[in-house]
Amino acid sequence: MTGPTGGSGGNRRNLLVFFSAWRSGPARRMDSLLAHLARKERHRLQVARVDVDQQPELAKRFNVRRVPTLVLLQGRANAAQIEQLVEPHLEGSKSGGGPTSVGPNDNRREEEHA
Repeated sequence: MTGPTGGSGGNRRNLLVFFSAWRSGPARRMDSLLAHLARKERHRLQVARVDVDQQPELAKRFNVRRVPTLVLLQGRANAAQIEQLVEPHLEGSKSGGGPTSVGPNDNRREEEHA
């Protein structure tokens, strides 16, 4: 994983991992957008880039099947928060699935495939 695309070190609570590949046009186009986001939100968010061709084991660990993929990792969560996050994505769920919205103060992990 390469370092953050913006801001300087320090412990940050939220980490946005950008899975990409040099061969992917859409991923290359997202680079500048994420660099802007990293600069704008440098006090609340760290953005890291993972090249899936160079680190396939990390991509596999996060179940990345295509690029670009964004994975938002946020601080600790309790059991109820994890269940609330996972429930819409489980087969046979009453809530119907779809993307999960995560606010800036939520302590959850969300995956978004671009």
